Formats: sequence, structure tokens, C-alpha cells
Amino acid sequence: MEPQGKARTSRCPVARPEAWRSQTLDEWEQRESGRAPAAAEPGEEADGASADGLWELPVEPAERRPECSRCSRPQKVCLCPFLPVHPLHISTHLYIIQHPAEESKVLRTVPLLAACLPQDKCKVKIGRRFSEERDPELSTVCRRSGTLILYPGAEAANLEEFILDSPIYPSTIIIIDGTWSQAKDIFYKNSLFRLPKQVQLKTSISSQYVIRTQPTNRCLSTLECAAVALSILEKNHYIQETLLRPLQALCSFQLQHGAQVRLSKEHLLRNGLYPKPMPKNKRKLRKMELLMNSVKI
Repeated sequence: MEPQGKARTSRCPVARPEAWRSQTLDEWEQRESGRAPAAAEPGEEADGASADGLWELPVEPAERRPECSRCSRPQKVCLCPFLPVHPLHISTHLYIIQHPAEESKVLRTVPLLAACLPQDKCKVKIGRRFSEERDPELSTVCRRSGTLILYPGAEAANLEEFILDSPIYPSTIIIIDGTWSQAKDIFYKNSLFRLPKQVQLKTSISSQYVIRTQPTNRCLSTLECAAVALSILEKNHYIQETLLRPLQALCSFQLQHGAQVRLSKEHLLRNGLYPKPMPKNKRKLRKMELLMNSVKI
């Protein structure tokens, strides 16, 4: 999902005709020079008065709905009843590397995840580029032997198998939050993230984040990835159930108020339901073909 360019909009609430602009400029020059304004032609006085009246009308700024301080949702649709009464007790440190575009999305899941965990165990780092100079803390974390990064790929080990054979039990896990293209950009353009051991999840569960389109049926949201990974590292399946509860409530609420179930691109392509024409770019077309054949990309 590439970000689209935003059209420039005027700060003024009403488009101002060229005649009004020139008239105001003439009056300003006359005042600066000390000359009296020229007499208006018949009919012009009324037009000028009506124009000035429009510009003097107060403009009320759009008010942002009050948000809950815990779940970051609007207070009227607060999801705190579905959060644990107290933050979950975990020993694993979780670092979320969030693409800046995710921060402004209404239906983001990271605030719900953070609300379920202790503040000292869950830290969110927002940005595209990270280095030792810009973030010494993150640099130190990435260099520790007990740190993992959750990112799928040919070099990634299965998390469950890795912890059985690892001489050092992992104490920290890093998860990248963004679209798949954004996550790929962050992973490959930051050398720090190739220092930790790369792991992935091999699970048969399908995403419950049904109000947002995923590339395949097996792709999970950031909250779901964290829920599965923490339940494995902490050896406690209750953690996964607890973290998924607010996500299920969020999707249920949205569906009850007009949202639609978003099928994955894989499902749409394989069933001839994809609403857009196939791309002409060979690389993008190859990805589409892999999705249709259920080949992991």
C-alpha cells in the first residue's frame, strides 16, 4: 500500500475571487500611503461589504474526539473492558519498530498491545532509519546475544525450534510494525536489524484482523505476531488469548457498524475476485502469481 500524494488545500474556508483580492490590495496600498480609498462604483459597496463579512466570520477548528488514555481509542468506543485489569506479567522485553505511517492509522493494533503489557517490557520506536548514533539504546539491544528479530525469510529459524536448541534463552524480541513493503524497507535498510538472530512463526492460525486486507491467509497483524511469540517465549498460552481479546472486540465493533470483512489478496486472486487489473510490472506480476499458487514470498 503505497502512500498517496495529498492534494494541496487552501487554508481559507471560502475561495476568494480575484476581484476581492485586488480590491483588498488596493485598499491596503491606499492606507499605507495615507490616501483615502477611492469611491466605490454603484453596486461595488454591497459586494465588498458582503465579502468582508464572509472573511470576518469565525472559523471553528475541528475538535478531536477525546481519547482513552489507556487504549488510545475514542472514549465512546473504548476497549478497556477487554484489556486485562493489570498488565500481564512477562519476563521478555518487546521492542516494536513502527513505520511513521502506522502511527496515524485509526485501527492500529500497537496501542492495544502496549496497553496489555508493562511499560518497561514494551517499547515502541517510531522511524524508518536507525543507527548507533541516533538510537544507542536500540543499538545495544540489537547486539545482545539474547535478542531475536521476528522477520520471515529463508534465513529465519522457527521460533519454537530455536528456543529448544539455543544455549542462551532469548530475553528480547523485536517486531517491525508496518505494511509488508514498509517492513521490508526497514529491515533491509537498517544494518542493526540483521545483528539479532532472525526467527519466524510457523503457525496454522489465520489472522483475526479481518477488517484489514492481508497479502495471504497466513499473514498476521503486529498484535497477533506479538501474542503468538510471547506465548511461546513465556511458555504460557494464556498470554495469546489475553492479547487477542481486544483485537477481536475491535473487529466485532467495526463489523457491527458497517465495516466489511477484508479477504486476503491470496483468496481474491485464487477465486477470480481481485477487483484491480493485473500489474504490468514483471516483479509485481510475479508476486501475484506466487500468491495465486500459494507460494511463500
